[in-house]
Amino acid sequence: MTATVSTQAPEPGVTGRRTERMRAALAEPIRPIPLSRVTAVELRKMFDTRSGFWLMMSIVITSVLATGAVILFAPDDELTYSTFATAIGFPMAVILPMIAVLSVTSEWSQRTGLTSFTLVPHRGRVILAKFIGTLVIAVVSMLLAMAIGVLGNLIGSTLAGAPVTWDSSLEELLLIVLANVLGMLVGFMLGVVIRNSAGAIVGYFVLTLVLPPLSELLASAADWFVDLRPWADFNYAQTALFNGSMTGEQWANLGVASLIWLVVPTLIGLRLVLRSEVK
Repeated sequence: MTATVSTQAPEPGVTGRRTERMRAALAEPIRPIPLSRVTAVELRKMFDTRSGFWLMMSIVITSVLATGAVILFAPDDELTYSTFATAIGFPMAVILPMIAVLSVTSEWSQRTGLTSFTLVPHRGRVILAKFIGTLVIAVVSMLLAMAIGVLGNLIGSTLAGAPVTWDSSLEELLLIVLANVLGMLVGFMLGVVIRNSAGAIVGYFVLTLVLPPLSELLASAADWFVDLRPWADFNYAQTALFNGSMTGEQWANLGVASLIWLVVPTLIGLRLVLRSEVK
């Protein structure tokens, strides 16, 4: 049994149509991947790994545990919404920056940067998508935590037979959200500058746990630093957001401190990201 090879030439009309389609495809400009799609991919990457998934789940888990601890151990007269918000806020202040750190450093720590920056050659778009994703996660997480606090306040007051107390205004809640968003941006900044998960996490704890006591010690020992501290100490300026209200001077202090500790290092880190070799 022998195979036969067809030598029949394609019809001229078919060849012409194929040529026209090829020319049209080549002439059509290549459209970049929309930023919304890149952002959606970066958000999905935060949940894809088991570590990322459980880190996200830890937001819900710690919020529920903190709410339960307040219901079980807080006195009846302290079962107020501000108590639940404060209890939930402490673990959130630690978890959210870690999410931002891992979101940025994963491209280098897990060696996925070459793939990401090949599919999206403009590195700035990838970093911008990560930035938008961290903001979305921060706001959604805070709204979820506040909802859990509302539920805990209702359940705790009902079990204790005490009146439900809503002692937090909308302004206070928005300031708390802003404080946690700024904390998450600190993690984003460290991720961009250091680009190593372990190093960025250590850097975050140095900024939040080591520098504030040193700043307090310097303020107590040097009179000249007392007036300078609100402008130069980011943690000190950020803490004012948890007081429930902000004066014009405190907003100015926060703006200058954020410029020193957030904006300038982030710009330096972005320049390094855009110019460094990806391996």
